[in-house]
Amino acid sequence: MKIEIFDPPMCCPTGVCGPAVDPVLVAFQDTLRQIGEQTDGKVTIDRHNLSSAPQSFVDNAAVADLLRSEGNGVLPLTFIDGALFAKGKYPTAGEFQKALGEQGIEVSLIGQKPRPSG
Repeated sequence: MKIEIFDPPMCCPTGVCGPAVDPVLVAFQDTLRQIGEQTDGKVTIDRHNLSSAPQSFVDNAAVADLLRSEGNGVLPLTFIDGALFAKGKYPTAGEFQKALGEQGIEVSLIGQKPRPSG
């Protein structure tokens, strides 16, 4: 299974940087980390940042069409195995857990807390 995220322009690949970090991005990044850890390679996760990898947005026909028709406000976009999963928001841990479960991939994401840094 492949999860592909097309992020709006951000200062770094995850958006979890700088002096004012968005807690939604922290939770999202932690969810992606947990999926990676719990699926033993069954799920690949690719993130594309508009500011650092604009060609990825051009090369994906679905993304390019959405950007043309709806503008940058459509970002972020999340696809699972090429199908649009979320538009204009980052999916929650619960939404990912349900979608993966429907594909027979069991993960425990709901109620998880980010690991303390340091």
